[in-house]
Amino acid sequence: MAREKGKPNRGVLRQNKANSEAEHARYFANTDLDFFVEHYWTVRWDLRGREPYLAETLPYPSIHIVFDMEDSKIYGVTKGRFSYLLEGKGSVFGVKFRPGAFYPFWKKSISLLTDKTLKIDQILTADVSSLESEIFKTEEDQNRIQIVERWLQDLIPEKDPNIPYINSIVDKIKEDRTIQSVDRITELFSIGKRSLQRLFQEYVGVNPKWVIQRFRLHEVAETLEKTEKLNFAELALDLGYYDQAHFIKDFKNIIGLSPEEYLKTIK
Repeated sequence: MAREKGKPNRGVLRQNKANSEAEHARYFANTDLDFFVEHYWTVRWDLRGREPYLAETLPYPSIHIVFDMEDSKIYGVTKGRFSYLLEGKGSVFGVKFRPGAFYPFWKKSISLLTDKTLKIDQILTADVSSLESEIFKTEEDQNRIQIVERWLQDLIPEKDPNIPYINSIVDKIKEDRTIQSVDRITELFSIGKRSLQRLFQEYVGVNPKWVIQRFRLHEVAETLEKTEKLNFAELALDLGYYDQAHFIKDFKNIIGLSPEEYLKTIK
């Protein structure tokens, strides 16, 4: 039985509101698939008789397979925010791959998938209709996990040593907020800047600078959820921005609102 990983704590915009509109859960993969799969995730909602809800997230540098009845797809890394309209009653089941870990399944540059979605059987061997039928005829997450894992087990490629190396870099960026530049990564991991850029473009689909900025925006969104007042000038400097204006511009480009405007939508 797959162990529950806990609720999402970063990346979900307007998290308190999102949690009131839908039920979210995450689960660890089994030991055979753990090298490639970071976790499985599910979202369930029942908004019958209520207004639809636009769920929005700031995606991670990961590829997802999302099973959605009659609309299952593989999602490349989304550079902007990802939106999904929840209406009526429904559910989706997702597989989140570790950064770089989808590359051995496809053996092409993951940058070709960035900001794109493809049908599952365009890339992987799958009877998608049968998978969807099996997955959505059960309401139990554990049953859905078993169905998806049986399918993935037949597709497992050889373990690529670049994957744990890439994940050590991504994890360090995520955990250490003092990392504010690509040069700092090259120092910490003793890798040339061009080699690092090529590795991330090939395996992750986005460059290291994007990963740094995305994780810092995750921190900002999480902080805004918990804090009523913020000094945005200090926050911008803490996140490695030259000035407040550049921080606000980046935030607005991705979120669609300034930090102050966004703050008003979650209170």
